[in-house]
Amino acid sequence: EDNIAPTVSTQNITVQLDANGTASITVEDINNGSSDNCEIESMSIDVTSFDCTAVGDNTVTLTVTDVNGNSAKATAVVTVEDNIAPIASYSAPFTIQLDETGSATITVDDINNGSSDNCDVASRTLSKYTFTTADIGIVPLTLTVTDSSGLTDACVVDVTVEAATGPDPPEAICD
Repeated sequence: EDNIAPTVSTQNITVQLDANGTASITVEDINNGSSDNCEIESMSIDVTSFDCTAVGDNTVTLTVTDVNGNSAKATAVVTVEDNIAPIASYSAPFTIQLDETGSATITVDDINNGSSDNCDVASRTLSKYTFTTADIGIVPLTLTVTDSSGLTDACVVDVTVEAATGPDPPEAICD
């Protein structure tokens, strides 16, 4: 009669999310030499895949069952990391015209053109939002995109600032 449960041995691991924001593991990744006095029939883990919501430490349970139905469990920590930076993407060079007061304002949405990340974009910022007559000409502007893991990407786009146009001149009438 075999009443001795298997000896379960686990190891902690770190996995990286891929470009789709997913990672997967197998029993072999967690098992660290589990054994039994007779023979192991099966090993399984309760979590095999991770996504962006799992960034950080996750507890995974390894269950080992021997040929006589005895089983035992142990846990391991799977640390999920997102090391893929976002991709900053901007619209073609942008032109803005100053208003009659000599100022103009842009938003991130005026410049951003589908910036993305394998998980999520936490913020998008511009190096400058407001322009005045002192900026007339081409102004290099930086779009910075940050993901929820704190990774960033930035790109520079030229913003052309044009002077305000006044009202149309009066029409000349000649006799």
